[in-house]
Amino acid sequence: MIAAAADSFEVEKAKLCRKIAELQAALNAKDQKLRELQTRADNYGAEDEVQFAPRDKHEALSNDDIARYSRQLILTDFGVSGQLKLKNSAVLIVGMGGLGCPAAQYLASAGCGNLGLVDYDQVERSNLHRQTLHTVSRCGMSKAESARIALLELNPHCRIICHSHLLNSFNAMHIIRAYDVVLDCSDNVATRYLLNDACSMLQRPLVSGSALKLDGQLTVYCYGEHGPCYRCIYPVPPPPEAVTNCGDGGVLGAVTGTIGAMQALEAIKVIVGFGDVLAGRMLIFDGNSCQFRNIKIRGKRPNCHLCSAQPLITGLIDYELFCGMNANDKDNALQLLGPEQRIKVLDYHNLVAQTVPHLLLDVRAPAEFEICQLPDATNVPLAQILDDSYIQRFAEQLKNKQYPIFVVCRRGNDSQIAVQHMKARFPDHSIRDLEDGLHGWTKLVDQNFPIY
Repeated sequence: MIAAAADSFEVEKAKLCRKIAELQAALNAKDQKLRELQTRADNYGAEDEVQFAPRDKHEALSNDDIARYSRQLILTDFGVSGQLKLKNSAVLIVGMGGLGCPAAQYLASAGCGNLGLVDYDQVERSNLHRQTLHTVSRCGMSKAESARIALLELNPHCRIICHSHLLNSFNAMHIIRAYDVVLDCSDNVATRYLLNDACSMLQRPLVSGSALKLDGQLTVYCYGEHGPCYRCIYPVPPPPEAVTNCGDGGVLGAVTGTIGAMQALEAIKVIVGFGDVLAGRMLIFDGNSCQFRNIKIRGKRPNCHLCSAQPLITGLIDYELFCGMNANDKDNALQLLGPEQRIKVLDYHNLVAQTVPHLLLDVRAPAEFEICQLPDATNVPLAQILDDSYIQRFAEQLKNKQYPIFVVCRRGNDSQIAVQHMKARFPDHSIRDLEDGLHGWTKLVDQNFPIY
């Protein structure tokens, strides 16, 4: 009886915590909206938006500047002239996530005079392990606004402009034109092509970073006369099913911190004009062995559709259509199966309640299966489905065509791939995937089921 009461208490406590989090998120959203309205009211009637007002031109360092930046001022290749260049510069950071947070933190602390922060998303709990500018109290707030608050506490002299909307073909040129250097800290291919094309047309250096699992990459595009653009290296986007972001593949926060900090370093080198900028080369970081490799990549391609002497691309295009995927890092739902090969989670829940004999295969990786699993699910990673090593293990169930098989994954994407492959081998067998996967289960069946 005591145990039952304790369980009931924990359930009610969890509900209360969720309610508090929801109210805090709503409060943050209202506070953000109030600031936006106040900014618009303060600048009503101006010809240009406030974020594109002329920059202040600084010709000398203040006593506070000298005290604050003293440790880099004494560097031989940096000095007062370098600090003034940094103070008069404007850097745009696209994506205030695992890469953008450390990059912005180091640029603001180094004395970059003007920072633009682009992010359409809101702070979530799953961000906090790697996106170091955000806090629990700011969950639900715009990531750009949350980062602005943290950065101004670090350096109140930095002028910070938030662009809390999705960058697209209609606003990218207008926004990027106001900045000297752009940092690509995004997590999707469509935005990479968009930034590359806009920066190439506007002749803005693009510091591009990426991180996934324990690996990271870094290079600088559109820099100098012979520096390649992203299209020189990747003229054709990869197929959508071949692209994995950190939401699907995972990432260690310290890896994004490493690459993000180095993006800030490259931006400072570009602005100040010292060191060997990472253009025409790519830095590859292996966090597992903690090794860095610096490889040469091809130079500017003579027949590049964008940056060659006779370009075919002279304006921004529809990048979601070009890449076949969304210009964000949210769930990119695949549609590989017909409705007859899928089952909604509520229908599957009813089937379980009726104790209908069946086999449930969970095709997530073992590490994910360890986090949470549905009752009676059997873990068979997708790789085992694709190499057919599962067939012998489930020979009895596969012989019985009346014995239904269901496949589940985290979001309902890998499960479709698995069903597609299994149906090719066993076309007469009833094999279906759970639509929307475990996310759908949490949303529609059991709100206490863990979500990640």
